[in-house]
Amino acid sequence: MQASNRLSKDSILAIVDFSKSSKEKRLYIIDLKSQALKFQSLVSHGRNSGEEYATDFSNQPNSHKSSLGFYITKSTYTGNNGYSLRLQGVEKGYNDLAEKRAIVIHGAPYAEDPNATRNTYLGRSFGCPAVPMSIHKAIIQSIKEGNCLFIYYPDKSYLNHSAMLNG
Repeated sequence: MQASNRLSKDSILAIVDFSKSSKEKRLYIIDLKSQALKFQSLVSHGRNSGEEYATDFSNQPNSHKSSLGFYITKSTYTGNNGYSLRLQGVEKGYNDLAEKRAIVIHGAPYAEDPNATRNTYLGRSFGCPAVPMSIHKAIIQSIKEGNCLFIYYPDKSYLNHSAMLNG
């Protein structure tokens, strides 16, 4: 049996690279065993984290900002945003309030390709990494229940103070 706050799977890694434009596919799901990229997808950031680019992050409830750091994927459920994936933030001060904030992965119409609708940038969430409706179920199925999600941005404070990155 796995201890709390531990990964129960180690072959799938999901990475969100918020240094990239929201118009780019910045979610990567990698199968480490086969060394294959399973998905590369658009992913939203919080509406108060920025417009085209996410640049401002928070762990505070009602901030409507994205949170950086390492997460453990949990169980799925069907809620207000349909089929969704619970996330457990494991970095104190950076994302450990994710469950309290209801930060989950879910599908969203605003996470579809902005180039197809001529928007200047991808729609934004209340802080959730929302993915396109057309592939959200497959993405969630591939990373649910005990895999690692890392949300990255080159924030100097986070990079210098993350206990996960700096031991």
